[in-house]
Amino acid sequence: MEHQVEFPDDLAIRDAETTILLIVMDGLGGLPMDPTGGTELEVARTPNLDELASRSSLGMLLPVAPGVTPGSGPGHLALFGYDPTQYLIGRGALSALGVGFDLASGDVAVRLNLASLDERDRITDRRAGRPSDAEGRRIVERLREGVELDGDVEMFLMHEKEHRVVLVLRGSDLDADITDTDPQATGVPPLVPEALSPGSKRTADLMRSFLTQARDLLRQEEIISGLLARGFARYEGFPSLRERFGLGGLAVAGYPMYRGVARLVGMEIPGAPSSDEEAVELMASCFGTAGFHFIHFKAPDARGEDRDFDAKVAAIEAIDIRIPRLVELGANVIAVTGDHSTPAKMGVHSWHHVPVVLASDSARPTGVSFSEAECRRGDLGAFEGKHLMSLMLAHAGRLAKFGA
Repeated sequence: MEHQVEFPDDLAIRDAETTILLIVMDGLGGLPMDPTGGTELEVARTPNLDELASRSSLGMLLPVAPGVTPGSGPGHLALFGYDPTQYLIGRGALSALGVGFDLASGDVAVRLNLASLDERDRITDRRAGRPSDAEGRRIVERLREGVELDGDVEMFLMHEKEHRVVLVLRGSDLDADITDTDPQATGVPPLVPEALSPGSKRTADLMRSFLTQARDLLRQEEIISGLLARGFARYEGFPSLRERFGLGGLAVAGYPMYRGVARLVGMEIPGAPSSDEEAVELMASCFGTAGFHFIHFKAPDARGEDRDFDAKVAAIEAIDIRIPRLVELGANVIAVTGDHSTPAKMGVHSWHHVPVVLASDSARPTGVSFSEAECRRGDLGAFEGKHLMSLMLAHAGRLAKFGA
């Protein structure tokens, strides 16, 4: 059987001293609130991004496939050059890696939401009012002390951020082919975790025990009175950026999950910034220690999920203020895009294309500003997100030609 060519893996990697900077504005893509208006990015005042776009190649990025709405994990894996339909990982493993937990082969990780339930066990708030980190840590400590699992299984429970918690199960005969318990709705009870394959039955049984004990323990809490489980994942490890592309990687992100997906592909994590300003300065202090640099900004996605169009516009404008500091670091290639769209009009992730700017000495400027309208006219056209890495490597002079 003939070998199926895979790009960029089957191209020779050239040694180069060039640096790449990927700036991800989470949930960047949007929609107009009315037919005559602009998207959040088109309405936002972004002079610095516009200046960068005016000397860059532009295009529209399809995170996974037409009509497919990506989660943050698949969206970021695509940006890092990993086909999200081939490199599958659940949210739980990314969260565990993000909080710095050293997963072992065979561990099962799951993301938990602290949630509010009424006296009839119906969900009233899937995020329990987004509690403070201190309150989240208090609840986690209660669960550690009060929940016990039978058998030889070790249980590790860690607070991630606000309402997010990570549970890791370590033991024999564990698998992660299990249904989520989050119905993605209020007014209904949590779902029951069900094994979708025989190998996952033990894990599902353990999860039912864990969630029942947690509900009994939290029943008297005023706000955080239950848990929702999602993103079950059995960890086996991925090939690193260095193994695939000859690149060392460095990642700066405030939210643990995004540090997790970066660790999954072998990036170094220099710290956990608490603000966008701190994130930019942390990147500046470490820049040049790797060939590939990734910085993440969360606010556009969060405000889109809040259905707050004006707040998402403001979030984009706040990031634009940080762009000159990042540009002056001197990366040979700068890409700015999002991992997916989160239109405030919809209040959730969507399948829509995401605008992308690619700046380098080899860019072919085709626009005057950074917006969906300009990027649709750009020379990069519309392409799958997994190909962004090939483009960045090519612009950085790190890919040999294909064929004789």
